[in-house]
Amino acid sequence: MKKVLVIAYYFPPAGGPGVQRWLKFVKYLPDFGIQPIVYVPENPSYPIIDEDLAREVSDSVIVLKKRIIEPYGLASFFSKNKTKKISSGIIPSSDKQSRLEKLLLWIRGNLFIPDARVLWVKPSVVYLKKYIVENEVDTIITTGPPHSLHLIGLKLRQQLPVRWIADFRDPWINIGYHRQLKLSNSSMKKHIALESKVLTTADEILVTSQSTRLEFIRKTTKPISVITNGYDEEKISKQDLDKKFSLAHIGSLLSERNPVILWQCLAELVTEIPSFSEHLELKLIGTISNDVIETIKSYDLDKFLNLLGYVSHQEALIQQRKSQILLLIEINSKNTISIIPGKLFEYMAAGRPILAVGPLGSDFSEIIAKTNTGLFFDYSQKMALKESILSFYNSYLEGRLSVNAVGIEAYSRRKLTEELSDIIHHPKVQN
Repeated sequence: MKKVLVIAYYFPPAGGPGVQRWLKFVKYLPDFGIQPIVYVPENPSYPIIDEDLAREVSDSVIVLKKRIIEPYGLASFFSKNKTKKISSGIIPSSDKQSRLEKLLLWIRGNLFIPDARVLWVKPSVVYLKKYIVENEVDTIITTGPPHSLHLIGLKLRQQLPVRWIADFRDPWINIGYHRQLKLSNSSMKKHIALESKVLTTADEILVTSQSTRLEFIRKTTKPISVITNGYDEEKISKQDLDKKFSLAHIGSLLSERNPVILWQCLAELVTEIPSFSEHLELKLIGTISNDVIETIKSYDLDKFLNLLGYVSHQEALIQQRKSQILLLIEINSKNTISIIPGKLFEYMAAGRPILAVGPLGSDFSEIIAKTNTGLFFDYSQKMALKESILSFYNSYLEGRLSVNAVGIEAYSRRKLTEELSDIIHHPKVQN
C-alpha cells in the first residue's frame, strides 16, 4: 500500500470546518490503496474543540505528533479572551479595536510570517526528515492555512527525493483577513516571496475553487487541480422541521461577514407583513462577532435571535436538517470570490433551501445554481433578496417549503477522495 504523509495543523479534537477536509480524505484513502500518515501538533492552541470529530478518526490512520510553540498561548497571558477571538478569526472592526487588540494584530501580522505557527517549521523538518527516510515515504501533502505548514513541505522537498503536493484550503495573499493584520510593506513582500517559492517548488498544487486555480496559474507552471470540499454520508435520523420560519447560519460570522442587506430585508418584512414577526427566528450557531449582534439589534431583530453558540458537528448536522432556511454568507470583497465555504456541501446534503449572499462572481453561486439547492444574491440585490425571502415565507405558510437538488453526489467525500487518490497514484507533468 502506498504511504502518504499529510502535514496538518487542524485535526481532531479541533472543531470547525477546516478540520473536516483531511479528516474525511484520510478516512477513505485506504479504500484506494493509500496508507495515510497524519502529522499534527501535540499541544495545539485550538479555539474550538469537538470530541465528536475525534471519534471519527479512522483506525487505519497513523497519527504522528510533535510539540509546537504557540504564540497565541503566550499572548493569552495578557488577554485570553481577545487572543482566542483573534486566533479563531473574529477580528473587530478597526474603529472598535482596543490598543491591546491593535498591538496583538500588528505582532501577529509582522513578527510571525506567514502566520503564528511558523515556529513549528524547523523542529518538524528535523523530525519528519528522519521519519520519511526510515519509513520509505515518497509522497507528502501539506494543507494550509496555516500556510506556514507549506514551509515544512518546502524544506523537506529541498532536502529529500519526495513528491510534494501543496493543498490550499484558502488562498494565501488574498485570504480574507490579511488586510486586518496591519501588514507593513516589507511584511507583504515576504508573504509574496514565500507564496511564490511554495507555488514554484511544489510538484503539484490542490485548490478548492476555480478562482484560486486561475489566480495561481498566473504564478506557477506546476499542475493545479481543483478538489472542492464536500459532504459525508452521515447517519442522521429524519428531523422534524422547526415550527418557526427559521433562518439558520451554522459557523463563524466575522465582523466583515455581516450581511447588512439581509438584516434590512428582514426588518422591512417584519414591519410590512403582520404575521412575519410571529413566525421569524434567526438561528445563529457558532462564534458570532459582537459587531454582527450589534447590527442585528440596531434593526430591532434581537427579539427573534436565537444564539446557540458552538455545538458539536453532529448537532450542527441535526440543526441543518431542522431549519427552514440555511444561510450562507461571505464577505463582500473581490478577494473572497474564490472562497467556497465548507458548510455549503453539508447544507446541500441537508435538503433544505439555501439562501446565499456573497460578492458578485462568487464560485459557490455556480455550485448552488448547478445543483438547484437554493438562491444566491450579491450585495447589490437587496430587492431581489427581499422578494425571495417573502416567497420562501409564503411557501413555509403553505407547508411546501422544500428543495429538489440535482447532482450533489459529485461532492460526496468518498467521490472526492477517489479524485485525490488518482492524483496521488498518477503524477501530472507541468502545465
